[in-house]
Amino acid sequence: MSVDTADQPLYELVSGVAPATIDDVVQMMESIDQLLSDGDGLKWFNRLYLMVTKQVDQHPPMGAWKDPDWLLRLDVVFAELYFTAVAGFLSGNSTVPSSWNAMLRARFAVGIDRIQFALAGMNAHINHDLALALLATDQQMILVLDNASPQHADYEAVNGLLNTVMPSALQMLAVGVLGELAQDTGKIGRILAFWDMCRARDLAWEFADHLRGLDYGARQVALAAQDQMTGALGRAILAFV
Repeated sequence: MSVDTADQPLYELVSGVAPATIDDVVQMMESIDQLLSDGDGLKWFNRLYLMVTKQVDQHPPMGAWKDPDWLLRLDVVFAELYFTAVAGFLSGNSTVPSSWNAMLRARFAVGIDRIQFALAGMNAHINHDLALALLATDQQMILVLDNASPQHADYEAVNGLLNTVMPSALQMLAVGVLGELAQDTGKIGRILAFWDMCRARDLAWEFADHLRGLDYGARQVALAAQDQMTGALGRAILAFV
């Protein structure tokens, strides 16, 4: 299936050379942000993801990361799953996860706030992609991690950063270029109470550990069930009032 003419520039961005460094990831997200219109819901997920990525990259915890190479590799692998999902959706690939379809099919729907698009994307990316990124990163670096590992300590430190940055980042999404409120900011707290990003990240770590012990067939069944639940949750976020 061919890509719509209007989406061709975006498709070329996300289907090009895979990012190799965190700087590549940031540059690609910045290019996506510049390309997409304010009426495209993907813009608001991408912008939130960009803000969070910069925060993690530029503000290590007190005492620095315990394994910065692992964390940076995870961030790159994780982001690549986002770009791949968008490329697959734009090209009509039938294997695009339900969790991503939920948000991407609603890109231009009216009556959905920016923060809903942003968190519906985060829901798809964390609940579906993060466990896969953890497994792929550990395989690339020949690691088998547990909760006592320095890598898990870094993973949990990211949660601390997210707890700090998320409310202000969502507030920024709800404010227009000239500083006027562009969205219902009261919805931010209500949605964050409904969907907890840090809890989702903790569950993704546990899910990766669960998947690690499964054979191929059982892993595919578990991933399909997780994807269906994540898609349903994404649709609920987009319908939130």
